[in-house]
Amino acid sequence: MIYLLIYLALISLISVILTVSDKRRARKHKYRIRESVLLLFSALGGSLAMFITMLLIRHKTNHMKFMLGIPLIIVIQLVACFVIWGFIHG
Repeated sequence: MIYLLIYLALISLISVILTVSDKRRARKHKYRIRESVLLLFSALGGSLAMFITMLLIRHKTNHMKFMLGIPLIIVIQLVACFVIWGFIHG
């Protein structure tokens, strides 16, 4: 269980760093981080941290792909957690 928490903390930290970095790059008109990379890190477990960061720094908030996609990823991850929990403890 501790390894899972460490993993989630690291992937969340990376997701926040990527989101903030992409926002900075956008402001400076520099090479951007691909949307697929941002969505991948969201799907790998950084979805909640990325979504909160996006809202706080107002990044990608006009993109339906992110404003609907990341909450959908969060819901899918929560359902998966409950299903796995049920198999382990049921």
